[in-house]
Amino acid sequence: MNTREAVALIAGAIAKRAGTWADLGAGDGTFTRALVEVLGPDSQIYAVDRDKRAVGALARWASKQAANVIPVTADFTRPFELPGLEEPSLDGILLANALHFVPDAGVVLARLTKRLRPGGRVVFVEYDRRGASRWVPYPIPAAQLPALAASAGLSAPAITATRPSRFGGVLYVAAADRLPDPQ
Repeated sequence: MNTREAVALIAGAIAKRAGTWADLGAGDGTFTRALVEVLGPDSQIYAVDRDKRAVGALARWASKQAANVIPVTADFTRPFELPGLEEPSLDGILLANALHFVPDAGVVLARLTKRLRPGGRVVFVEYDRRGASRWVPYPIPAAQLPALAASAGLSAPAITATRPSRFGGVLYVAAADRLPDPQ
């Protein structure tokens, strides 16, 4: 997938206003670049991945083309720091082809959701109708996403886009918002 395709895929799930977002499991940065396109230069985007080489490549790209991207080497499935941010301060989290690598997705998602401001958004890019494999070890079918989101304190997710995957199944994009803390 290239940046243009990623923009088309996620644009309907993201409000087109500047904010502070984190692309967790950013990899080579395809979706980080898409966030830059959708959110614009006044946004701040943390690109988080545990692969030092991928983060290094993102850092080189960001230094030349996107000063608003802050590359961070970290494993999003474990507690980690985002430089200069306190919790909760994120307007959004993008989990593009990342959460299906996490065996305990509910626990990790609940921890990540605490980084969001109330009303902050989580955008999921996942596979529907695909069995477990080396590339998608813990699939999250669209039918299971509402329960996963609710367990993390998120609203019912809305699917904003789908497309056939050349790797089998259907790729979907869904958005859910952090609910206000109970009083």
